[in-house]
Amino acid sequence: MADVSHQTRNVNSGDRNTGESDLKTDVPHPARMYDYLLGGKHHFEADRNAAEGALVAFPNLQISAKENRAFLMRTTRFVALAGVRQFLEIGAGLPTTPSLHEVAQQIAPDSRVLYVDDNPMLFVQARDLLVGTEQGRVSYFDADLRDPERILSASVLRETLDLAQPVALSLVAVLHFLADDDDPYGIVDRLVAALPSGSYVTISHPTGDFDPTTAVLGDDFRARGMPAQQRNRAQIGRFLHGLELIYPGLVPVHTWRPDHTTPADVTDAAVSIYGAVARKP
Repeated sequence: MADVSHQTRNVNSGDRNTGESDLKTDVPHPARMYDYLLGGKHHFEADRNAAEGALVAFPNLQISAKENRAFLMRTTRFVALAGVRQFLEIGAGLPTTPSLHEVAQQIAPDSRVLYVDDNPMLFVQARDLLVGTEQGRVSYFDADLRDPERILSASVLRETLDLAQPVALSLVAVLHFLADDDDPYGIVDRLVAALPSGSYVTISHPTGDFDPTTAVLGDDFRARGMPAQQRNRAQIGRFLHGLELIYPGLVPVHTWRPDHTTPADVTDAAVSIYGAVARKP
């Protein structure tokens, strides 16, 4: 493992050295497209073109992306205030301010966060962008959600998180990239099984329940070589079976405990993403 910890940054990488040559800048990547939609700077022409094409298919995509990101921040704040000090975000994407660790460590500076993603650009940028507190820890690891055993057996996970203590697992805007053939429910079950009682699971997932035309967006993604599968509320709810849903349950993300930053005029159809937080008994 390449340890790049710093006293003031406390950042640790996984075991892969990734350079610019691994980025495949001519092929769009969902994380870089998401960064573009959020107004970030870490994307390339192929990502911008794909994002603009997706906006043609679903003009509310930027609203959807921003409300999904706001949901992640609110749920992280909720879990941190509930006393959890360990966070595992799979499908983390690119660092965006505020990031999960910034929200968690603002509440509890000793929070420990592990980011997992298969996006090489995260590793190019992590040393400068994933800056944590001295009391806590921020680590990152290159792995695909489709391989939960690799994630759970990684040495960086054991060094960052104590699986004997509650962990907040975030699977936000990533499960729709798992096709049914990938055994998505089995993957989530395996991850949840590794967590102790008192842990939390946060998910968000696009849906066509409110606006059937969003199916065109999935077609657009697949045409560009990016798997994307919408699911209805019942199908999304299956990811949380056996867990205790936190109020208000599985709802459109902008309606999950909205705060003063949540636009009052955003509609369910414009967002078209379900989200929930659940606790492992």
